[in-house]
Amino acid sequence: MAGDGDDGGLVPSALTGGKATRSGPSAAELAKIERAKRARELDAALKLVAAETPDFSVAVLDKKTGQAYTYQGAEKFDTASIVKAQILACELLKAQDADREPTSGEMALAKPMIQLSDNNATTELFEHLGGKSAITKCNKRLGLTQTTVNSAWGLTKTTASDQVKLLSKLVDTKGPLDEDSRETAFSLMNSVDDTQDWGVPAVAKEGESATVKNGWDTRSADGGLWAVNTIGRVSSPDGKVNVSVAVLSHNNQSMDGGIALVEKVAKLTRQYLKY
Repeated sequence: MAGDGDDGGLVPSALTGGKATRSGPSAAELAKIERAKRARELDAALKLVAAETPDFSVAVLDKKTGQAYTYQGAEKFDTASIVKAQILACELLKAQDADREPTSGEMALAKPMIQLSDNNATTELFEHLGGKSAITKCNKRLGLTQTTVNSAWGLTKTTASDQVKLLSKLVDTKGPLDEDSRETAFSLMNSVDDTQDWGVPAVAKEGESATVKNGWDTRSADGGLWAVNTIGRVSSPDGKVNVSVAVLSHNNQSMDGGIALVEKVAKLTRQYLKY
């Protein structure tokens, strides 16, 4: 009969030649096993969604646990306006390279580009930075290996996996963006217009912060169907939640339908991965 004491999973030394050893997996191994189980359950849930809806992909990167999850994460989608977060990062890096703050003129373009998703401001800033070649070069610094920049910036191709890489660079203290740049990116993506406050923020709980850049567009090449994308981060003041999420989709019948899809997928990641 077992005694009242807890040996913490150790095999008695009498059975191991005088040296106590641990019987069973460690706490870290158990946590890894549990995360893998949750990922398999999320796979199953997303396959059920995929059977009835337009094409989508999702990637999640949990900075606290290091867990990276993807579903169709390498499938390429048009960015539409989520590319504006990428352009913002490149603008901030350009200012850093010149050992200066972004100019008032640059910020006068960056603010409406992110907060209002203003296309004219984006085009002007895109060209100011050097267009396709400059953004492609910048992407290498950001670690974006699955993103192909288009001169028509909204037709840039990307993957959900690349987008969570970008999001992680926006907060990485050891990454290319300095503290001021990281704060600028956060403040802009945390204060988008109310009409665009959908997507990733739908998974945030009370007291948590969310950043977001959404993208949506109808494509004549797709028969007028909609591409709807959302990228962003959810974090808590205590640091227990520190997660990047990207959901990309196309062939939606309507913008509203696309929003409903990306929010449903984002919510499922939180439900199953329990971040």
